[in-house]
Amino acid sequence: MHEMSLAEGVLQIIEDAARSQKFSRVKTVILEIGKLGSVEPEAMRFCFEAVMHGSIAQGAALEIIELPGSGWCMQCAMNVPMDEKYGACPQCGSYQVQPVSGTQMRVKELEVE
Repeated sequence: MHEMSLAEGVLQIIEDAARSQKFSRVKTVILEIGKLGSVEPEAMRFCFEAVMHGSIAQGAALEIIELPGSGWCMQCAMNVPMDEKYGACPQCGSYQVQPVSGTQMRVKELEVE
């Protein structure tokens, strides 16, 4: 379950921000997760709660914004929406589609005290 290591990375970002910006508690963490990023939102929620236990983010609410995926179809020469990383082009059916967005995960916002 790689969501555990991702949650640990989020905690590191929070701790680094707390040191530099001098806050003592995190109330809400907003993550953007791309649909093609291979991150299961429910697994991320579970891991987030476990990793944040005992930290300045213990009890923080986690909001996940799921970003759509898109890719460049080499056959159509078009950007097309993608629901899965290795799926077919919805226009022509080709599997020669290179993901161009929706693979990322980032901490978008922290609500702190």
